[in-house]
Amino acid sequence: MDVFNAVIQVLDSTVRLSVPLLLACLAGLYSERAGIFDIGLEGKMLVGAFAGAAAASVFHSALLGLGMAILISVAFALVHGFASITHRGNQIVSGVAINFIAAGSTIILGQAWFQQGGRTPALGPGERFDAIVWPGADAVRNVPVIGPIYAELISGHSILVYLAFLMVPFTWWVLFRTRFGLRLRAVGENPAAVDTAGISVAWLRYRALICTGVLTGVAGAYLSMVQNGGFVKDMTAGKGYIALAALIFAKWKPVNAMFACLLFGFLDAAAIRLQGSPLPIIGKVPVQFMQALPYILTVILLAGFIGKAIPPRAGGVPYVKER
Repeated sequence: MDVFNAVIQVLDSTVRLSVPLLLACLAGLYSERAGIFDIGLEGKMLVGAFAGAAAASVFHSALLGLGMAILISVAFALVHGFASITHRGNQIVSGVAINFIAAGSTIILGQAWFQQGGRTPALGPGERFDAIVWPGADAVRNVPVIGPIYAELISGHSILVYLAFLMVPFTWWVLFRTRFGLRLRAVGENPAAVDTAGISVAWLRYRALICTGVLTGVAGAYLSMVQNGGFVKDMTAGKGYIALAALIFAKWKPVNAMFACLLFGFLDAAAIRLQGSPLPIIGKVPVQFMQALPYILTVILLAGFIGKAIPPRAGGVPYVKER
C-alpha cells in the first residue's frame, strides 16, 4: 500500500507540474497554427506570473491578480504581433527579445515596488487560488484504492488546474469544429488563399496571438498564485521552452499536447521524488543530475521518438499581400 500511495503522490505532482506546461503548450498551438512562431512563451509566462502576484498582493484579490496577469501577457503578445505581423520582422528575434525584456523588467520592477530582491510579498488567504475539495473526498479518503485516487488525484486542486485540462477539448473544438479554427489553420498553411477569400490574414494572426496571451497569462498566474504563493526571480525556469518542445512532440495537436505535457510533468515529478534516493545498481545520484533529467530526456524524446514533425507550412514566414 505504501508503494501505491507513493505512486498516487507522484501522479498528483505530475498533474500539478504539467499545468503550466499544458497552458503554455496550448498557447503556442494557437499562434503556431496561425503561422506565428512564438519563442516568447517563456517571457509572457514570466510577466504574467509577476503581474498576477503583484496585483493580488496590492489589491488583495486573486481574481484581480489573474485578470492583470492575462492583460499584461496579452499586451506582450500584441507587441510580438506588432513586430512580426505588422512590420513583418523576424519572429524568432522578436520572441527572444520579449524573453529578455520580461526577465529584466520583472526583477527591476519587483525591487522598485516591493524592495524584496525582485520578489513580491508572499500571498495570503484570498490573494491566491486555494484547492477545491470535491464532495465526499474526506469521507472516502481511507477507502482502499478508490479513496486516494478520488481524494488526492482528482480532488484537492485549484480551479486553474481544472481549467487547464478543460482547455484541451475546448481547443480541439475551436480548431477543428469552428469557422474561426478552420480559418486559423488555413492561415498557417496558405495565407494567400485566405487573403483571396477576403479574410484579413493579419487580423486572424492577431486574434491567435491574443489567445496565446490569455493562456500564457493563466499559466504565469498559476505559477505565482497557486504553485508558489508569490513571484520569485526567473520562476518559469525554462517551462516556456519545454512547452515548445512538447508542442513539437505532440505534432501541433491539442490532445497529444496534453499527453506530452503530462509526460514532461511526470519526468519532473519523478526527478523531484528521486532526489537523494539511491537507485538500483547505480546507487546515489547527484541532485544536479536529477534536476537536469527532465531536460535531458526532453532532448532524447525529441531526437528519437516523434518521427518527422511537420510544422504549419507558412510558419515563421511574414505574409506580404500581393498587389
